[in-house]
Amino acid sequence: MFDFENLEVYKKAKAFNSVVRNSILIPGTLDAATKNQLRRAALSIVLNIAEGTSRFSKPDRRNFCVIARGSVFECVAIFDMLNDDNQLSIDLFRDLYSQSEEISKMLFAMIRNLES
Repeated sequence: MFDFENLEVYKKAKAFNSVVRNSILIPGTLDAATKNQLRRAALSIVLNIAEGTSRFSKPDRRNFCVIARGSVFECVAIFDMLNDDNQLSIDLFRDLYSQSEEISKMLFAMIRNLES
């Protein structure tokens, strides 16, 4: 088993990515540019958490957490625009927003713990 697989933030990011894929990134729901950007941002969270655990120095690990957190913010901005355009139900928006906030807080705690 790889170290990242034991991290709660990784598990939550994977679950978040699954919700995004199965509820928003379905055929015929979004324009191609938004769909691609959201897919990439949601996947980036998971992958940067995983890749960060492979690094030996705290600054390197911290950098990957910072990038993952930035991708969370990117997803939230997309959700906000989709919500404004009535392309998300209010329940789905709230659920994704809540999950995003939780992941962001976990990553922020990791970032703080990895500061020199």
